[in-house]
Amino acid sequence: MRFVETEVRGVVVLEQERHADERGYFARTWCASELGARGLEAALSQCSVSFNHRRGTLRGLHYQAPPFAEVKVVRCLRGGLVDVAVDLRPDSPTFLRHLAVELTPDNGRALYIPTGCAHGFYTLADATEVEYLISAPYTPEAARGVRFDDPLLGVRWPGVPAVISARDRDYPPVTVEQLEELRGLG
Repeated sequence: MRFVETEVRGVVVLEQERHADERGYFARTWCASELGARGLEAALSQCSVSFNHRRGTLRGLHYQAPPFAEVKVVRCLRGGLVDVAVDLRPDSPTFLRHLAVELTPDNGRALYIPTGCAHGFYTLADATEVEYLISAPYTPEAARGVRFDDPLLGVRWPGVPAVISARDRDYPPVTVEQLEELRGLG
């Protein structure tokens, strides 16, 4: 695996090192010891899949509040998406900055998203399937989110959402209370 640092502190693009032959290729997509050697969280508590019927589906921006904060590694198994991580950690030098990365099965990239960052994505194709590797169990009472089009965050999505849940559409803009809850994760 190759680890590509990004302009948002702690957000890392994981690239496959594909070993190809006449059969196809083989690539490692997870290695706890390599993540740990780089100071990244390597605990794996659960794996989840998100299937999205339509191009233009927007999910996010989600995170879990401490003490249930989670690290996510997100990969596209089918279709394509623009994956976004937003730094909500008040103590971080990249506070309120975001990163958008295209993930497809062909490019083999995954996005490592640390605690204190909100996550969302926009599908670029019908029948997009997304895999999540998550460091902590999902805790419904810790589920939080911020508005996908909050002007303070300035995320430029690839298009107007064709499909978005009422919950995601109705999240409020970033609040001082949310940021205080994330203080110390940066």
